[in-house]
Amino acid sequence: MSTDPTVLVAGGGATGAGVARDLARRGVSVMLVDRDGLASGTSGRSHGLLHSGARYAEADRDSAQECLRENRILTEIAGACVRETGGLFVRLAEDDADYFERKLEACKAAGIETERLNGEEVRELVPNVSDEVVEGFRVPDGVVYPSRLVAANAADAEAHGATVAPDAPVTDVTVAEGEIDAVEVGGAIDETVRPEIVVNAAGAWAGRLAKLAGATVEMAPSRGVMVAVEYDDLGPVLNRCRDPDDGDIVVPHDGQVVLGTTSVPVDDPDDYERADWEVERSVSECAAMLPSVADAPTVRTWWGVRPLYAPDEAGTDRRGISRGFAVIDHADEAVSGLVSVVGGKLTTYRWMAEVVADTVCDRLGIDAECETAVRNLPGADDPDRLDEFVERYGGANPTDVDVVDPSAAPTDSRVDE
Repeated sequence: MSTDPTVLVAGGGATGAGVARDLARRGVSVMLVDRDGLASGTSGRSHGLLHSGARYAEADRDSAQECLRENRILTEIAGACVRETGGLFVRLAEDDADYFERKLEACKAAGIETERLNGEEVRELVPNVSDEVVEGFRVPDGVVYPSRLVAANAADAEAHGATVAPDAPVTDVTVAEGEIDAVEVGGAIDETVRPEIVVNAAGAWAGRLAKLAGATVEMAPSRGVMVAVEYDDLGPVLNRCRDPDDGDIVVPHDGQVVLGTTSVPVDDPDDYERADWEVERSVSECAAMLPSVADAPTVRTWWGVRPLYAPDEAGTDRRGISRGFAVIDHADEAVSGLVSVVGGKLTTYRWMAEVVADTVCDRLGIDAECETAVRNLPGADDPDRLDEFVERYGGANPTDVDVVDPSAAPTDSRVDE
C-alpha cells in the first residue's frame, strides 16, 4: 500500500461495505478490510428478508419506518441484489386474534401498505398453506441476496478510489495520547496503517475490535438457525402473525425456501453450539404455516449470529433487544478516532452507513452530500456482473449461494451441516 487511508473500515459486511461506498463517493480515502471474504459474517448468514417494517410495527414504529424507507430505496438502486416477492402475515386458528388486529393497525399507522385477506384468499395466493390459516394481510416484504449486495457496494467503493481487502484481519490497534495511532492489518495487507479514523463495523465481533483499542462495546449476540429445503413457487414471504418466536418465517428462493429461525444467546460469536433441536423446531414451526416443508429434502443448514447491542442487557432472552442501531464515538473513552456502528438490520444497512459517514465527515471537516440513496449499485441490472463481484471478494455465502451460483456445492467453511 503506497498511501495510508484517511479512514479504515474494519468489517466487510453490509454496513462496513456501505460505509466504504458512501465515504468513497464523498471523496474520502478509504480502506475496507475483513478477516474473511466479504459478507462472511452475519450479513451472509441471515435469512435474507428485505423487511417492510411490519415485523417491528407495533413494538418500534421508528425502526419499522426505517425499514420501509430503505426497502423502497433498495428496490430502486439494487436491481438483482434484491427480489420483490411481497410478504404475507398469516394467523393460524390457535394464534391471538387481538395481536393480529394490533399488528395490522400498527402497520397502517407506520405507513406500511397492507391488504387484509380471509383464509380462502390466503389459500388462493399460497395454494399449499395450512388449512389452519384463518386470515392474513399482505405487506411489501421482499428478499435480499447479501453476497451480491455487499459485493456491489464494495465494487462501487473501489471504483471511487477505495482499497478493498478481504482476508485482511485487524490484529492490533495502537492508541497514543488518546488518539488512534496505528492499526496492524494482517493477511492480504500485512502492514501497519495509520488512518485518521477507524470505523468499527465488525458486527457481532465489534466488542473484540474495540477492546484492541482499549474501548468498550457491550454486545449481546444471539445465534439463529436457517434451513433451506426444496420447494417450488412459494411466491410471497410467509410470516406467522404472533409475538416473535422460533420458526415464524419462510423466505422464498428459486426452487427453495429458507426456514427460520431461533434465538439463543451466545458468549463467543466464533464458538457456539449448533443444536439439532433448533433445526427441528424451526422446521416444525414453519410447517405449521406450510405443511409440505416438513418432509421436503434439506439443501443446506447454517447458523448466523445477530450483532445485538445491549449495554444494559441483564437477562438471557434477547428477542426483546432493539433491532435499532447505535453509532458510538469513543472519544469519551479517550480513544479519539474510533467510531463503532452496532446493531441494526440488513435492510437498513445503507441508512446506518449514511449516519456513520456523516459522523466521519463532520470529524474530518468534509462537506459532501450522501449519494447512496439515489445512485444505482454497479451491476444492478446484470446478475452475471454481480456474481463476478462476489467471486472477486470471497465467494457466495450460505444465504444466497443457490442464487449466486446454483451449481456450486456449499463448502464446509460456509455451511454448517
